[in-house]
Amino acid sequence: MEYIKLGRSGLSVSRLCLGTMNMGTPDWKPWIFDEARSEPIVRHALDQGVNFIDLADFYSTGVGEEVVGRIIRRLTRRHELVLTTKVGYAMGQDVNNAGHSRKHIMDAIDGSLSRLGTDYVDIYMLHYFDTTTPVEETMDALNDIVRSGKARYIGVSTMTTWQLAKIMQVCERHGWAKPINMQLQLNCAYREEEREMIPYCQDQGLGVSVFSPLARGLLTGDFNSTRNQTDFFTQQMYGDEASLEIARSVHRVARARGVSAAQIAQAWVLRHSGVSCMLVGADTTAQFDSALAALSTDLSDDELYELERNYTPCDLINDYTAGKRTPRVARPARVDYDNLHLEVV
Repeated sequence: MEYIKLGRSGLSVSRLCLGTMNMGTPDWKPWIFDEARSEPIVRHALDQGVNFIDLADFYSTGVGEEVVGRIIRRLTRRHELVLTTKVGYAMGQDVNNAGHSRKHIMDAIDGSLSRLGTDYVDIYMLHYFDTTTPVEETMDALNDIVRSGKARYIGVSTMTTWQLAKIMQVCERHGWAKPINMQLQLNCAYREEEREMIPYCQDQGLGVSVFSPLARGLLTGDFNSTRNQTDFFTQQMYGDEASLEIARSVHRVARARGVSAAQIAQAWVLRHSGVSCMLVGADTTAQFDSALAALSTDLSDDELYELERNYTPCDLINDYTAGKRTPRVARPARVDYDNLHLEVV
């Protein structure tokens, strides 16, 4: 295992972070593992040196935190782990049971700590940027949580660069705790965060942790998995021909290497100069081992060219573009201008 300081903080984390969205209860989504199926994966990750575990209160509507909390209490000592959980998405029907208001954040941190069975989390993260709550209210509440000892650091996830800049400026102005980590989506088929977000994080000293390094399974060829067949986001994000061509390139490089396509796709992420660590949401110990092998997989210039040659720009993937993204294919014409009869005036 490799370890790295997260941004300019003094916090050391494993470069592989165990993602836990797939742990909790299948009552939430059909591809979720229950506690018995989750424990061997957590155990294996810990045995391989992982100290960084990513959660969210939203996963299985709280059951994910309960399940992972019980598992890690059985398997290891709390102080040896870096636990992060996220807040923001709805945890119930009440109008104040979502978002980043002071009320919800203060309620949510206590709920997460109770479910996890711990006195603190190492990083408490905003799951997105709440456009309906003043950023000052949100960051003041997070600063109070850090000062209270319920969180050691704060982090952010899935927003635009200007929104993160607004957060950083507000924290600077008031002397509040600043985020130390940005969690974002990055893979061979989605690289838009390279334009502004990653350079901004490097400039401001935030670590960058990457989720969906396999483009929701597309880059492994597992497009027909239970998750992808029941999750419409996969088609919306990666259903275009450019993404499919990129997946074919990943398979070409993997076949020539004699390794799995997942290992090649993950190696591309881990070799990215702006990436601190990569989330691994493994369904099996073998899938985790693929990511472990990717840590030591160097890619040649020719291999990088093949992996990157089909990439074309696309709309950002975030909450604000859901259902509104323009596919990376030309839209059909509304008017047949080639055969349009123009009246001579």
